Amino acid sequence: MEVTISSKYQVVIPLQVRRLLNIKPGEKAEMMAYGQRIELVPVRPLKQMRGFLKGLSSGIDREGDRV
Repeated sequence: MEVTISSKYQVVIPLQVRRLLNIKPGEKAEMMAYGQRIELVPVRPLKQMRGFLKGLSSGIDREGDRV
């Protein structure tokens, strides 16, 4: 999806993306540069993140001296 950078260096997040990620006005986001790429990641309250790793195995292989 292509966006235009304004003369004030602003961009509009397309409606389809806002709906998909449930982004609301006033929410915060982290912006990161990776080489020649920009990533914008919504910052979610910790309370909202509860259970997002549900089903992930917490068992890990440990080294022999760590058992």
